[in-house]
Amino acid sequence: MTVSGNAAPRDHGDPGDAPSLPPPLIPVTNPARPTAAEEARTIVASTNTGTLASLATDGGPWASLVTYGLLDGAPVLCVSQMAEHGRNLAADPRASIAIVGPATDPDPLAGARVTLAGVVERPSRHALDAARAAHLAAVPAAKYYIDYGDFSLWILSVRRVRWVGGYGRMDSATGGAYLAAQPDPVQPHAADAIAHLNADHSDSLRLMAQTLGGYPDTTAATCTGADRCGLDLRVITERGVAYTRVGYHRPLNSIDELRSATVQLVRHARRDHEGEA
Repeated sequence: MTVSGNAAPRDHGDPGDAPSLPPPLIPVTNPARPTAAEEARTIVASTNTGTLASLATDGGPWASLVTYGLLDGAPVLCVSQMAEHGRNLAADPRASIAIVGPATDPDPLAGARVTLAGVVERPSRHALDAARAAHLAAVPAAKYYIDYGDFSLWILSVRRVRWVGGYGRMDSATGGAYLAAQPDPVQPHAADAIAHLNADHSDSLRLMAQTLGGYPDTTAATCTGADRCGLDLRVITERGVAYTRVGYHRPLNSIDELRSATVQLVRHARRDHEGEA
């Protein structure tokens, strides 16, 4: 960062001239969210490409674009010994994969991503067929080269997970927690429902933000995300723009339950609003 004159350099935690977010005026009723492990599993299941970081023979870092399939949540790679990262993995099993979720914001750093770190292992004889099938299911084009002699399958044994959900939202998880979690059954299929809520139910979203989301001074609200635990709302108040969370009464098991869960939230918000009136 360039600093002119005698001005002190700004610290990462100093917002400077950036607008601050107004805090809730009342407690958020139910801010339930998926765990970091669940968020990570959802991102990893949303695509089949990532950036593999391996260690070169001189000890330096080496990053490469790779494809992967999933075997019980563990990434399955198919790499050639002709590629530098293939030779790196054979010499040193330590590796990590950075995976970026589907873009929902023009700012890349506002999107969701995850890093899985651990060591790669060749699949055992008993797991070889399952690993091969998992990779081919995610990367059909691999059928043209997966059986070539210079290609090998590797499974990343996940030891550590770092999930980032955008600015100010991040957490870590153990490899065990990641493997025990499941991808969110709602988030990948919620785009149409979110568009419908914003187009046809803006009054209900505003009411939810006012009574359940902690912002009784909300003048407008839009839904920015939905998952098995609840809705993310962007709210506009006279104090500025803020973001809040409205959790369902119980976690959902499928996208088919989203409509009824949202109706329940609206009814809850109306009861609270009428009780205050």
